[in-house]
Order: sequence, then C-alpha cells, then structure tokens
Amino acid sequence: MSDNFAAGPIAFSVVTYADRYLDGVKALWTESFSETQTTPAELVIAAKLAIQPDLFVIATAGDSVIGSVMGGYDGHRGWLYAVAVLKSRRRNGVGTALIREVETRLACLGCTKINLQVRPGNPAAVLFYEFLGYLVEDRVSMGKRVHGLSA
Repeated sequence: MSDNFAAGPIAFSVVTYADRYLDGVKALWTESFSETQTTPAELVIAAKLAIQPDLFVIATAGDSVIGSVMGGYDGHRGWLYAVAVLKSRRRNGVGTALIREVETRLACLGCTKINLQVRPGNPAAVLFYEFLGYLVEDRVSMGKRVHGLSA
C-alpha cells in the first residue's frame, strides 16, 4: 500500500518498510533516538519483520526516508513504537500521515484501542498525539528486561 501526499512545502509517500530503506531508517533513528536507542536498528527491524511486518510503515520523499512508525497488535491492544520524523521535515503532515496509516491497518486487524508511550521531557510529542485524539491516561508504565533479550 502506498499513499502520496503533498502537505505543506513537501511531497512524500507512505509505504510499508522494505530492506532497501534500512540505511535511511537507521539515519532517521540516529537523529531521533540517539539518546534513548539501546538496541541496534538492525535487530529492532529484524524482530519487527518477523512479526506483523505490514505494521512497519515509513514515509519517503524521493529516495530519502523521512519518517517511520511501527505498530503492534496482540489481539487486545495496539501499540505504536519508533514514531519519528526528520527534524527538517516536521510540521508538514508526515507524522500525522504515518500514524493514520498504522491506525487504519490496526483497525483492519480488529484493534479498537491503541496505546503509546512518550518519554518524560517531550511535551511537543504529547501535544502532537493529543492533536491526533490520544489522551494522557493515568497509568504506571513498567518493564522488565528478559535474560538473553536485548530489546
């Protein structure tokens, strides 16, 4: 599936990830997640491609990767991960188009609720998601690293 957009001053496409985009995604994630990315992009991408690869969506402008989002669905809840847009391409509808595409794909799987997490100190991200209809929920997020797993 591919949708073309002309939003603001840029034209871009939203497509399902393919291996030819690896270097572009790595560069995007380096810019977007340099302080928080603990698992190499190659491992994250390989794990995503093994499970629900159609929920890994990117935005491209020409040959350049300018945005990404990964979705996941466990049959109960959907999740959004690795939402990123190049700083130079933000506020042009790229993030909105990516999120809407994955929301549509999740809904087609029967998903009725989507969750995501925002790291503390990122109020711009909170405002972006609120603009898209997401609400801050009173939850405690917990996690545990399982021996032998790096993600």
